[in-house]
Amino acid sequence: MRGAAAASGPRETGPAAGHPRPDQRPDPEDAPGRAPSPREAPASAESAGIKPAPSRDSLDAAATAANPAPAAGPRAATTPAGHPRPDQRPEPDNTPERAPTPRQDPASAESAGIKPAPGRETPDTAATAANPARRPETPVGSGGPGQEAPADRARPGREARVSYGSPPVPRAARAGQKRQEEPGGTGEPSRVAGRPLAGGSGWNDDGVGAEHGVRPAPALGDEERRRLLSGAHHAPHDLLGAHPVRGGVLFRCLRPYARSVTVAAAGLRARLRAEGDGLFSGVLPLREIPDYRLLVTYEDAELELHDPYRFLPTLGELDLHLIGEGRHEELWRALGAHPMTHQGVSGTRFTVWAPNALGVRLTGDFTYWDGTALPMRSLGGSGVWELFLPGVGEGALYKFEITRPDGGHSLRADPMARRTECPPATASVVHASHHRWGDEAWLARREGGRVHELPFSVYEVHLPSWRPGLTYRQLAQQLPAYVKDLGFTHVELMPVAEHPFGGSWGYQVTGFYAPTARLGTPDDFKHLVDALHQAGIGVLVDWVPAHFPKDAWALAEFDGRPLYEPADPLRAAHPDWGTLEFDYGRTEVRNFLVANAVYWCEEFHIDGLRVDAVASMLYLDYSREPGQWTPNAHGGRENLDAVAFLQEMNATVYRRCPGVITIAEESTAWDGVTRATHHVGPSGFGGLGFGLKWNMGWMHDSLAYLAHEPVHRAYHHHEMTFSMVYAYSENYVLPISHDEVVHGKRALVSKMPGDWWQQRADHRAYLGFMWAHPGKQLLFMGQEFAQGAEWSEAHGPDWWLLDPSYSAEPDHRGVRDLVRDLNQVYAATPALWQRDTDPEGFSWIEGDAREDNVFAFLRFDADGSPLLAISNFSPVVRQDYRIGTPEAVPVWREVLNTDDGRYGGGGVANAEPLKAEPTGWHGRPASILPVLPPLATIWLRPA
Repeated sequence: MRGAAAASGPRETGPAAGHPRPDQRPDPEDAPGRAPSPREAPASAESAGIKPAPSRDSLDAAATAANPAPAAGPRAATTPAGHPRPDQRPEPDNTPERAPTPRQDPASAESAGIKPAPGRETPDTAATAANPARRPETPVGSGGPGQEAPADRARPGREARVSYGSPPVPRAARAGQKRQEEPGGTGEPSRVAGRPLAGGSGWNDDGVGAEHGVRPAPALGDEERRRLLSGAHHAPHDLLGAHPVRGGVLFRCLRPYARSVTVAAAGLRARLRAEGDGLFSGVLPLREIPDYRLLVTYEDAELELHDPYRFLPTLGELDLHLIGEGRHEELWRALGAHPMTHQGVSGTRFTVWAPNALGVRLTGDFTYWDGTALPMRSLGGSGVWELFLPGVGEGALYKFEITRPDGGHSLRADPMARRTECPPATASVVHASHHRWGDEAWLARREGGRVHELPFSVYEVHLPSWRPGLTYRQLAQQLPAYVKDLGFTHVELMPVAEHPFGGSWGYQVTGFYAPTARLGTPDDFKHLVDALHQAGIGVLVDWVPAHFPKDAWALAEFDGRPLYEPADPLRAAHPDWGTLEFDYGRTEVRNFLVANAVYWCEEFHIDGLRVDAVASMLYLDYSREPGQWTPNAHGGRENLDAVAFLQEMNATVYRRCPGVITIAEESTAWDGVTRATHHVGPSGFGGLGFGLKWNMGWMHDSLAYLAHEPVHRAYHHHEMTFSMVYAYSENYVLPISHDEVVHGKRALVSKMPGDWWQQRADHRAYLGFMWAHPGKQLLFMGQEFAQGAEWSEAHGPDWWLLDPSYSAEPDHRGVRDLVRDLNQVYAATPALWQRDTDPEGFSWIEGDAREDNVFAFLRFDADGSPLLAISNFSPVVRQDYRIGTPEAVPVWREVLNTDDGRYGGGGVANAEPLKAEPTGWHGRPASILPVLPPLATIWLRPA
């Protein structure tokens, strides 16, 4: 919106709104006429006390004689005096706070003929310019140095941007050059280069405005000037922008590399005086602050800009209070970069929490990575820094230049960025979502369901390698159909938050609020989630609040001191991964993480969070030797701050997001992981409040059992039965995850002993046992078709094993067909999921047949209807193997057999119904005589 009056801006009330106080107004005999407001049509500039410009023919000569041009270049030396005397400094009362503005729209700084000066790119920018392939998926949008405008520039919501702080370039011999115009304007004749404003002063084609009526501004004090120019000033809006002073309005701006700066308003053109170091200032005899813009002239171009320092703050007191209290549950709406309209002007609000910084400056492709011109203001004691930047919109690249307590500088990505560049580039990207969700029916069903009493079968996926090279949108065309065909109820995505090193699989996060740009934009990721929901598939995401990497551009010592991490180095360093742990005792850090959990659930409609490495959070001595850790206040090893954080996170997510589930990857015997937070257990702690917990004990024990040759399994029989001792102490998921098929652990089928036939048979029998065991199921990609090789993020699953031209393809396709049938029978049999957390839903029949390697048990649904599961983990066919049964079931039928020939088995089956005999066995009043196939699991239901 061009030329729009700031209805709620500086004109409304009092000195803080831009009016001089009565004691500041000039005496009547000395007061010039009031400058016309934008709502009025002035008779002429002369009536405002400002002489009209001379004719165009005499303008150059007159301006040269009376007002020599400022020294070329922004770094020219100042006058010998250099700085003002104390009596020249503006009074504090005359420097009210000013506010920031939103989105602008020139084609780009490059299209205005401005090129970056050498040395003004960051390493990321320079490397990108030299090798554009570094960001193949991420549009940069600005047309900056060495970059082209992306193909989606015309997409709704994307804007071109105004350039701030552009460096000089050699003057091109071009006749009739016009000044670059800010987007969103009206385009009236008075805004076109070389044309005089109606009723105002003249202006020539070189952008030289007359300085009639412009008095020198009181110079900045030495210390104020130093702090401002070094990026260490906490209140730049007090020095820059427009401020009522005695005798008029003081204008000051910081525009490095500019040749001149002119204040333009209705009926007014007034060129400011150069103070050196890129500062321009002047006092105009005006009664009030006009609705003005800045005309900034560079060596070869001119830009018309809103002044970022004339706007009021964009964050309110409630936001700042909640941030300070650590209770802002929608923190992403307050911090970060947000395109918006502020005081009638479009642009982007930038905010960042950096309480230890001496100053913060904004930099990006719109400044050619020179933050000198854009210092941010500190909002009281909140630690939050803010700047509203007109004309910068979606797609802009940015970072924060932090002035540390020691006076040094560091360039940091935005911790709250909702979009990032594609790694290895590290800049944050201004983003606004335009996705329209179509999953209302799914969310309604989810809200009314209880996950503990519903089918819950999970397919774990590493998105970048599932089908390498596919984007989020391309995955949306393939992944939902594949998962639905196999009958899984949910997918679990390994971390999708931005991470610099792909080899970490996403578990070393730097962009906690941004889906990785490797596969597309945040809206592209929403499209994938939407597609899964519309296919009836729930979406779980791995979430990593346990630690973060030490990259110098990310969270580590963000503002020059430990901020997100504890101040104690021994407490901060994670010994296993070379990363840093979060300071869970600091309210703002805890808020950052709690709000992040809510963010993924609310903004991306995620159905559940699987929280990684919970055990490393709970124990102060985790992977630490004596002397490397400090006990808690009670002398114990429990991390009380982490406990409080996890309880708060779970309570907040469940309160705000009905139907969402949280899952803990917790590998110890911590009491009450899935107990409600208000229920205190024998350890004296309330529950952590998770909905489910990975059963790491079951996974380790059962895989250890299967790794033994069948002849030795009799000595490890307890490894398959011990899980039922504690099965109902928590709400469990049975995980065969990515961690079990990498780093020398071998793929699931390759863990099995024997030849290829025996390995596949054991693999199938194990899956049948797993799906029947109490608890929900999780299976990592590639294991559904018995991939023999370990998983590698470099190439993903071995899909070629399913190529019909491959001789062993039927073996792998058979295992996948089994997984499909397991899920179908599972979903149709409430006994397998309805009472997963109820001990009454399970009963052993045979748990001691160690010499036979046989296990048999019953599962019951809410109505008492049973399913009988029998596993034979020996390579021997056992004919007429008597199994005790409930008296109430006279006939049983086989509903699943992992030895079926369709799955690659031997075809040993119970083709006919099995009639119960009145022969008591295994403590039951009746029994049946099924045949048990070798290395197989069978399921029987009442006929």
